[in-house]
Amino acid sequence: MKAKLGMSPIAWWNDDLPELSDDVSLEECLRQSRSAGFTGMEKGRRFPDDPKVMLPILREADVTLCGGWFSGTLVDEELSANKDRIAPMIELFKAVDAPCIVYGEVGQSIQGKREVPLAKKPRLDESQMKTYGRMVTAFGEWCAEQGMPLSYHHHMGAVVETEPELDAFMRHSGEGIPLLLDAGHLAFAGGDVLRAIGNHHRRINHVHVKDIRRAVVNGLDRNRQSFLDAVALGAFTVPGDGSLDFGAIVQRLADHGYEGWFVVEAEQDPVKAPPMKMAEIGHRELMRVMTAAGYTVETQGFPKG
Repeated sequence: MKAKLGMSPIAWWNDDLPELSDDVSLEECLRQSRSAGFTGMEKGRRFPDDPKVMLPILREADVTLCGGWFSGTLVDEELSANKDRIAPMIELFKAVDAPCIVYGEVGQSIQGKREVPLAKKPRLDESQMKTYGRMVTAFGEWCAEQGMPLSYHHHMGAVVETEPELDAFMRHSGEGIPLLLDAGHLAFAGGDVLRAIGNHHRRINHVHVKDIRRAVVNGLDRNRQSFLDAVALGAFTVPGDGSLDFGAIVQRLADHGYEGWFVVEAEQDPVKAPPMKMAEIGHRELMRVMTAAGYTVETQGFPKG
């Protein structure tokens, strides 16, 4: 089985908490992650939106674009508005041969609101989830028809956060919307990562290997503290520096035949957790557990020729 290892630039630049950002250029971010062994990087705010500008940067760094976040609003906004906003991103991602666009629901979400505690997250009843699931499926099918698949990101503070919410979303959505499995977000929400993989492996097309610090997560006052408070306190980290058993997680994905990207996405304070050091720790741990699970990790970055 083959796998690829990527990173998210959120370890260097945090869009929601600018104070948790390292003052490095895009080129330096790519250099650090590549020197740690990663061959892919998800899109961040310092990436250009013109493929003619982006491709030389990626080529020089020997890194491929392995995904990127789209802020979807289908829970409370029409398909047409989301199609209009994502269309330029689809064309960019096709031009640089990215594998997928990550769909993150921000409609009604509290993930970027530091003044709103975790307990105030939005919730959908069964009927609302059914309508939402159908809407996201239709959107995913349309994006695939344009030549770029989506990957749905369950997320803390959003309408699909907990394991039961994920199960409901998957039940009411279809094959047209694949799933991004994020171990850290699901564990933070109290879910069973291995069970979720077992239940939904057929739809998983992208994986975020985010770790958590269990003591920080368990110590949160969810009636008072927000998602961004948790991030600032160090709730997330890279594999090998946290509390999750990535040996078991990667093995479960391997058991179900998952092949593709494993992306380290771990937002934390770069002063306390230097991104280069964290990249090295995460890569080392992933290589250990992926080798044990029978994966061959691709080492080529930007396609030659």
